[in-house]
Amino acid sequence: MKTKKRFLAFAITLAIAPGSWLTAQVKTNVPDVVPGAKPVTVEQIKIHGTALEGNLEGDAVDRDVIVFLPPSYSKDKHRRYPVVYALHGYSIGAEQWSHEIHVPQTIEGAFAKGAQEMIVVLPDSKTVYNGSMYSSSVTTGDFERFISHDVVEYIDAHYRTIPERTSRGLVGHSMGGYGASRIGMKHPDVFGALYIMSPCCMSPMAGGGPGPADQMKERAIAGEKKVAGAKSPADLAAQSPGFGAAQYATAAAWAPDPKNPPLYFDLPTKDGVPDPEIVAKFTANSPLAFVDQYIGNLKQYRAISMDVGDQDGLRIDAGKLHDIFDKYGIANNFEIYPGTHTSAVADRFQNHVMPFFSKNLCFKAGCQ
Repeated sequence: MKTKKRFLAFAITLAIAPGSWLTAQVKTNVPDVVPGAKPVTVEQIKIHGTALEGNLEGDAVDRDVIVFLPPSYSKDKHRRYPVVYALHGYSIGAEQWSHEIHVPQTIEGAFAKGAQEMIVVLPDSKTVYNGSMYSSSVTTGDFERFISHDVVEYIDAHYRTIPERTSRGLVGHSMGGYGASRIGMKHPDVFGALYIMSPCCMSPMAGGGPGPADQMKERAIAGEKKVAGAKSPADLAAQSPGFGAAQYATAAAWAPDPKNPPLYFDLPTKDGVPDPEIVAKFTANSPLAFVDQYIGNLKQYRAISMDVGDQDGLRIDAGKLHDIFDKYGIANNFEIYPGTHTSAVADRFQNHVMPFFSKNLCFKAGCQ
């Protein structure tokens, strides 16, 4: 097993408010510019999501995608490159994600510091409720397949990639970390290396959120009233700005209901009390609940790494996922670093994520 890094975090008691598992995306500490770093080429494109067609929520089917081409791409016309697909968190899209991890600077810095050149792709999966959860739902569309098939197929067809699983990496942060976990477990035929950053939503969750029972019930009932009075997904979203829509994003992703217009999802509570049938659907979409089904898939990866800040409440469940990997003998690196949910993301991307893929992806066709 590869060496794992595990640092003891400070004993921190967090009063977690509803939706804090999707902790707000904030400004991050940016690494210094690396002297002599060569510029990458940035292309903003649209990719049609066949997997998203007909979604009941009315979310966009043609999605924004940002592509970063390495310095040598325009000069060496015969060279092919591995590709890293980077998934954003809740409440942001690809554009804001690019600012959070401070690309292209951090990509250029990684190359200047010795990482091998590769293509980096940031697909946008923001929905009317601010996040798709990278899940498969008739309500939001099948974002799991959009990432693992539609985006990959388009990039392979339009850029000089090495179109093999061992030359594709998948990384994501927060909701994107959930997406990297979920998609990674199910699609080792598409990706060859996996990096999970501060993943949210690992454990089953439903109801009004953590806290005293009476407060949980009050929050659940308030959410139910909003849903009952909403005339459309856009109307409900307008009433629930920012992270207020998180409970609806998860319901649309994990409890779709094509017979329940106009929102086409079911909440996990009724009259403030958890509904066992809907709660079961939420549980079925929790990686800590379904990881045991995909152990054989996970063992196919060339490398898996995961990190999380010591001041991030998500470190507890990240540690549980790491422990499960260890229990099954799945080689993985795990690090708890000094920082909050977002403070070190740009540094981690440049100095940990990019070098990880430089080391663990194949840079020649036919490599296993």
